[in-house]
Parts: sequence; structure tokens; C-alpha cells
Amino acid sequence: MKILILGATGMIGSRITAEAASRGHHVTAASRHGDAPAADTVAPLALDLHDAEALRAAVAGQDVVIAAASARKTDDPYSETDAYAQALVDGLGDTRLIMVGGAGSLDLPDGTPVADTLPEAYADEAKSMRRAYDTILAPSALDLTFATPPFMIQPGNRTGTYRISDRTVPGGPGEISAEDYAVALIDEAKNAAHSGQIIGIFPAA
Repeated sequence: MKILILGATGMIGSRITAEAASRGHHVTAASRHGDAPAADTVAPLALDLHDAEALRAAVAGQDVVIAAASARKTDDPYSETDAYAQALVDGLGDTRLIMVGGAGSLDLPDGTPVADTLPEAYADEAKSMRRAYDTILAPSALDLTFATPPFMIQPGNRTGTYRISDRTVPGGPGEISAEDYAVALIDEAKNAAHSGQIIGIFPAA
């Protein structure tokens, strides 16, 4: 399978790249500076996500795109995330997209959006990502899976186990390793089991 990973040098993106390569997939590892480590099945690529022509060229021939890039550059998360989402809509055509979301895009068991419960310092970024899902899904034909980690994700051990929730936060541990999150995303890239959905990726109970 040919996979284009956007944000391939970030904390999460680098783990997704490593997981995909370890399974023999052909990875185009895109980042702002094109400095992802090259390997037999990993080709680094310098890419500006807002350059629609360059993005379309990078997407051509790919089986799936995994968007793990961060839109954060300024103090205006709404404008940045809107532009990021629109760039994906404009550049991906009908290529399947798996997008790394944030826990703020999930809902509590009573239906309350998690983004509405967060401290002010994090609320705008979380709400902007919720809006990005609507921007991408509603007006476009993109085949989208919006894959959201729990409240805490950081480097750790690869156990190869995880559980998938719907948009509702389940009970149990609220932290997953970036390595196990990457396992879940490459499984989803292979199996396409949750097209058109927001899913939570949580540690195995």
C-alpha cells in the first residue's frame, strides 16, 4: 500500500511513519522541511500543505493519506485549522483520508462535547478541530476517518493492542502510547473499517 503521511516528523507522525514502514508499506513522509529519515520504503518530501498544486502532486498515486500535521503556527487556531482543512479538501480529490484529531472532538457519555469542558487555554484549539471535521466531511466527497487519541498521548511502548470507541469517551485508561495509536491508524488504513466516522483510539481495557 502507498501511504502519504503529512506531518511525518512530528511526535505522532514519526511513529505512524515507522509503523507503516515496518509493515512494508511504501511511505511518502511529508513535512515542512522534508527532513524525515529516508529508508528502503520511506521517501522524504518537503511539502507546504497550503500549496494546492504541490499537495495534489504528492497525493497522486497514493492509496491513502494520513494527516498528522499540526496547523498551529499563530494564536488564531480557528483560521489556521480552517485553512488546513480546506487545503485537504482542495488537494486530496477522492483519495482516502485518515486525519489525526484531538480528544476535544469527542463527547462525554452525557453528550457534552469534550471541547466545551476544557480550560480556556485549550478550548479554542479543540473547538477548531471539531469544526475541521465538519469542514472536511460536509461539503466534500472525501472518504474520511477522523481518528482521535485520548486526553494523553506520548511516546511509550508498542503493545500492539488498543480499542476503538465511537465518538463517546469510554471508561477506563485515558492515555495511549503514540506507538499503539500508530498501530491503530495503520490497521485502519489497511482495513478501512470506519469510513465517514469519528473514532476514539484508546488503550486496551
